[in-house]
Amino acid sequence: MKLATYQDGSRDGQLLIVSRDLASAHYATGIASTMQQLLDDWGFISPQLQELSQSLNHGKARHAFPFEPSRCMAPLPRAYQWADGSAYINHVELVRLARHSEVPANYYTEPLMYQGGSDDFLGPCQDASFADLAWGVDFEAELAVITGDVPMGATPEQALDGIRLLMLANDWSLRHLVPDELAKSFGFLQSKPATAFSPVAVTLDELVFNGENAWSKGRAHLSVQSSWNGRKVGLCESGKEMTFHFGQLIAHLCKTRNMRAGSIVGSGTISNRAVEKNGKKEWPNGYSCIAERRAIETILDGKPSTDYMQWGDTIRIEAKGKDGLSVFGAIEQKVVALA
Repeated sequence: MKLATYQDGSRDGQLLIVSRDLASAHYATGIASTMQQLLDDWGFISPQLQELSQSLNHGKARHAFPFEPSRCMAPLPRAYQWADGSAYINHVELVRLARHSEVPANYYTEPLMYQGGSDDFLGPCQDASFADLAWGVDFEAELAVITGDVPMGATPEQALDGIRLLMLANDWSLRHLVPDELAKSFGFLQSKPATAFSPVAVTLDELVFNGENAWSKGRAHLSVQSSWNGRKVGLCESGKEMTFHFGQLIAHLCKTRNMRAGSIVGSGTISNRAVEKNGKKEWPNGYSCIAERRAIETILDGKPSTDYMQWGDTIRIEAKGKDGLSVFGAIEQKVVALA
């Protein structure tokens, strides 16, 4: 099933079921009011919502209405925690190579991860406000999962059982604030503002397209398209080059603590490797963040030539399945000056 949260003036919004084609919706009122309520009692509530989803998809839901992504908050508007990984080692390799720095050996054996702010997510069509362009405003196209309870010490295989929903994320980054923060050896803070999520979050059974399952061994095999100011800059494949799958990311987080229902774990920037063509490296799938583009330019030309985002710039992030249809709806945001 597909789920979204509409704005209703409250902090947590109103939960609704969305049809598979993202054309229609139905309030979950009477079954669950909010996404967190569903996550807290998943075993009891989700089968009831699944029945409503089936009725909606068959055109039999009595009170269905057209789905409007512009009315959506993040599917889970505020979460108990938001932890973002760096599951695509190619992204790390490119950034490190651009600054002539080796990738530490343990980056290949355990994931990188940081704890982000989870009290104030952005909706999929909400403007992203920043006080200063000198901070280096950058988008990051990612996948993310929402979990149920996962116990401390869970194995990667056990952790996969804790995944409830999958969605897209735009993990906004302020690149010029990163170096000073990392130099303090205490992680990101100001350089990671509020994250945006797709209009819709989906259960894993929604990743079956024409009989083929796009979810395999903790990875979602989807095409994630990033369009900057209306120009497609990335069409990255999310599955085959994901070094650490979602079970491994969750298990890493749970090594020393329990994880509670309503937690979100991100994949990090989706990144695909270069291909050799006529003795030269090319990146035919483009990029999912500007920092990676600048790293590629530095590797090829000795310096970056692409600027970060400017006032009025737009970013659209969307994932499509093998049937060519949008899975989660699109994140569509504009960069604006803080009022």
